[in-house]
Amino acid sequence: MNYTLTRDVLDAFYKAYATREIDKIAPFIHDDIEWTISGPVDYLPFCGTHSGKVAVMDMIENKVKAVLRTFSFVPESIVIDGDRVAMLSRQSARRTKDGVTISYRVANVMRFKDDKVIENFSLIDSYDAVEQVLGQPLAAGNGARAGSGEFVTV
Repeated sequence: MNYTLTRDVLDAFYKAYATREIDKIAPFIHDDIEWTISGPVDYLPFCGTHSGKVAVMDMIENKVKAVLRTFSFVPESIVIDGDRVAMLSRQSARRTKDGVTISYRVANVMRFKDDKVIENFSLIDSYDAVEQVLGQPLAAGNGARAGSGEFVTV
C-alpha cells in the first residue's frame, strides 16, 4: 500500500516549521532528506541543495538565521496529492544585520514518507527577497534599475 499524507500531519509539520525551532522541526525531517532552495547563493547563502537531516537542520538553524530571522510563515494555498504537497506561502523575516522587515513569497513542492519530509523544493521570489536583503534595487545587465519599466523579471 502506498503512503498517503494526511492533512493533520501536514498541519503539524507547518506549525512546527513556522516556529523555526529545531527541536520541533526535527521529528518531521527524514534522515535521507534532500532539501533544495532555488535562489542566488551569493546573496542568500542558505540556497542550494542540502542532503541529509544534519545538513538540513544546520541550514535552518544557522545558514538562514545568518541572513534572516523568519517570524511569520503563512500558507496561502495547499494541495495534497498522495505523498506530495504543493504550497504557496508568504514569509516575513527581519534581516539579521539590522532588523529591517522583509516579506516574500515561496512555493514549495514536497514529498513525505512515513510522516516526514523526504524531499523539498522551494522556489522563492528571490529577486524580490535579494533586493530587500540588500536594501536596494538590483541593477539589470544593461544598467537599468528594477522598477524602471525597462525589463520584466520572472
